[in-house]
Amino acid sequence: MPDLYWFVRPLLRALPPETAHRLTLTALAAGLGGTSRTPDLPELHQRVWGLDFPNPIGIAAGFDKDAQAPEPLLRLGFGFVEIGTVTPRPQSGNPIPRVFRLEADGALINRMGFNSGGLDLVVQRMRARRREAGIVGVNVGKNRDSADAAPDYAEAVRRAAPLADYLVINVSSPNTPGLRELQARAALEALLRQVLEARHQSGARPPLLVKIAPDLTAEERADIAAVALAAGIDGIIVSNTTVARPPGLRSPQAREAGGLSGRPLFEPSTALLAEIYRLTEGRLPLIGVGGVANAENAYAKIRAGASLVQLYTALVFGGPTLAGEIKTGLAALLHRDGFAAVAEAVGVDHAKVPQVSVGTSGAS
Repeated sequence: MPDLYWFVRPLLRALPPETAHRLTLTALAAGLGGTSRTPDLPELHQRVWGLDFPNPIGIAAGFDKDAQAPEPLLRLGFGFVEIGTVTPRPQSGNPIPRVFRLEADGALINRMGFNSGGLDLVVQRMRARRREAGIVGVNVGKNRDSADAAPDYAEAVRRAAPLADYLVINVSSPNTPGLRELQARAALEALLRQVLEARHQSGARPPLLVKIAPDLTAEERADIAAVALAAGIDGIIVSNTTVARPPGLRSPQAREAGGLSGRPLFEPSTALLAEIYRLTEGRLPLIGVGGVANAENAYAKIRAGASLVQLYTALVFGGPTLAGEIKTGLAALLHRDGFAAVAEAVGVDHAKVPQVSVGTSGAS
């Protein structure tokens, strides 16, 4: 597919974004994805949570919601894949259209609303996959019509824990009403207690992470860091999409409601990453996501405190060779600065990164 992609790219870009994405995922699942020609160099290897990541570049949740093509995505050269967000029961999500390309801004806006085939489908597919093929995490959320979120998360954790290499509690999507309220200190403490107990009940112990929003107050950021350390979870993903609309967006679609991702999110999400690294004193591995489109972006996330990096939106614009290009460039940047491995560069710039200042106005 990497070679074929450049022939079909004009067709994909002419289609509505969600249709193009669905066709791409179907092609990958059918085995049309090909294999990356870029090797995983030893200096890109990263051992986190006892897991051996061949490289630190992963696919963020949202690309493969229902575990349709994790192995083909790994073959494109990614070091890990995160599927989901998965909800316990199937749900269709928000009305279409709900994804918008901001071509001039290198960005997307989505208001998908946790469209999901449900936990039964994902569990079935995860049971069928070859676990030795690569690292696959599972990102879980609540059903829109669930009055109490905790049982949804607990059920998803219990059932996915034996099958996932790591688990992510998504409390930060802006497209499910009330979801981001779970990031408040008391709510997050209560939720994490229940999901940690659910993981214990599963008999498995995959790393458990929480994914946070970029649109947080200083108090909320400090609370999340304190709760994460006290609860004993294994890491934090920084960050989800933003409801803010930074000045200077040129695309008319910027007025659409939903979460903004891509290039405009890079600076605020990286500043937030650096702050969470400082607030947690570097004691929790972090995954940096938001606006990663090239090796320089990935390297900046690592230097700001990320042990691993994820992308999604850039794949829409950069195509299936992007992982290989980032890996090659990242290795060169490590060599340039005298680092023999990714781990040596994690957090080296955190003291130099200014305090985050992310607005909370905009679409919802």
